[in-house]
Amino acid sequence: MQRTTLRTRPPAWQALALVALATTASAHDRDKPATPPAPLPCASLAGQAMGGAVIGSAVAVPASATVAAHCKVSGLIAPKLNFELRLPQTWNRKLHYGGGGGYNGIIPPANAPAVNQGYAQVSSDSGHQGSPLDASFALNDPLAAELFGSQSVPTVMAAAREITQAFYRGRIQRSYFEGCSNGGREALIQAQRHPHLFDGIISRAPAYNWVGIMGAFNRTAKALAAPGGAFTQGKLDSLSQAVMQACDADDGLADGVVSNPRACHFNPAVLRCAGGTEGGDSCLSDAQLATLASWTDPASFGGGAYRNSGWPISGNENVPGAWSTWVTGATALQFLFQDTTVKNYLARDPAANSLTYDFDSNPAALARLEALNSAVNPNLHHFVGGGGKLILWHGTNDSALSYRSTLDYMRQVQRAMGGKHNAEHFLRTYLAPGVNHCAGGPGADTVDLLSALDRWVTRGKAPETLTASKLDPSTGATVLQRPLCVYPEVPRYKGKGDVNSASSFRCDEP
Repeated sequence: MQRTTLRTRPPAWQALALVALATTASAHDRDKPATPPAPLPCASLAGQAMGGAVIGSAVAVPASATVAAHCKVSGLIAPKLNFELRLPQTWNRKLHYGGGGGYNGIIPPANAPAVNQGYAQVSSDSGHQGSPLDASFALNDPLAAELFGSQSVPTVMAAAREITQAFYRGRIQRSYFEGCSNGGREALIQAQRHPHLFDGIISRAPAYNWVGIMGAFNRTAKALAAPGGAFTQGKLDSLSQAVMQACDADDGLADGVVSNPRACHFNPAVLRCAGGTEGGDSCLSDAQLATLASWTDPASFGGGAYRNSGWPISGNENVPGAWSTWVTGATALQFLFQDTTVKNYLARDPAANSLTYDFDSNPAALARLEALNSAVNPNLHHFVGGGGKLILWHGTNDSALSYRSTLDYMRQVQRAMGGKHNAEHFLRTYLAPGVNHCAGGPGADTVDLLSALDRWVTRGKAPETLTASKLDPSTGATVLQRPLCVYPEVPRYKGKGDVNSASSFRCDEP
């Protein structure tokens, strides 16, 4: 992508930076560690125009218990695309772009692990300001819709690259993108539509099939709203306990996590209330079983053009951050996301009732939404041809987005790229047992995928089994560790040893 030249930087600064860039580029190999010149004073960036952006502020942030000392740069790309760029004192000559979430509208917090590893780290609000649960920006603002859909990342990247290289007076050697949920969708958008922008991409729990996802949200919302279709917490407890009794010990250890939910063939009909009518929290009525089927069964919309794979029953539906957050109740996030999508993208009427809206009623609107927001293309030849590497990650207890859909995309990529063996040269997939949407849940949700990706890109060392941790949220101390296995392998307890240690488990074929 062509970078915009500097416009208001003082001539002496500009000359010094350009000389340093030329010297650095000619003297050092792209991946060879080198000591760059001392960075410019942080405050000197304020007010400058670089890469199409105007820097509103540049503030030195001292080191804290969680993040290294850095220069925090806040910039604006007209008319209203805001971003923050964190420039650590000790730079590793690489840039990390952190994806957003929901319908964006806010700049996510700094990715502290990336900053602590020396990455220049950038994120944006995707071109509008508001709640991540609100898509009203797209109703009458085509530019905002385009920026959210696919254009904010390359636009911000042009500015971030120029600012970073000017600040450090040295060239960026490698650039990586990492995101979860909508950020995972943004990750795949880059691989598909901007394949030469990043050297490596981490896509966590990607919301890549936007129409299929919103259609499935809409279908489940209608099932929950039907007479008797709602779930109480007590019913979720009964469902989860029954799944655990059936499948928890299949991995050699009853620890509250079903390590291989794909092999758990639990039939919820065993919980049917007598006669199918409401019978209390210990059983499920026919209406509630219908809700569960709307959740687990694959869905298709637009005459089969848009699909969703359905969700598994994991046995952790009752934990915080699972169904109580995403599925049940009028404030459930799935309901809110499909509702704002219907109002602002499909019906294009803020007064529309999503529970009575026929999701298939406007094929042109579905096609428009797909073109704007979906990242379903499995043809990654341009990305791979440039040496790009891709890591997919998904928690198996994700109540927002189904890991089944991520596996479907993986298989589509394998077919499009010459088969499973060929895909192994650029693609790795990890499923994290018992982990909620992006994080949380009883499983080990913390893993350093960025270092694994960097080793793959810079040294050619493909990632294999990694170690994932569960941390105490109040102290940060490690509670337990598990091996994070390359799909299709799953963790299995060896039968002896500390149940909280990854060394007591092995990765087995399912």
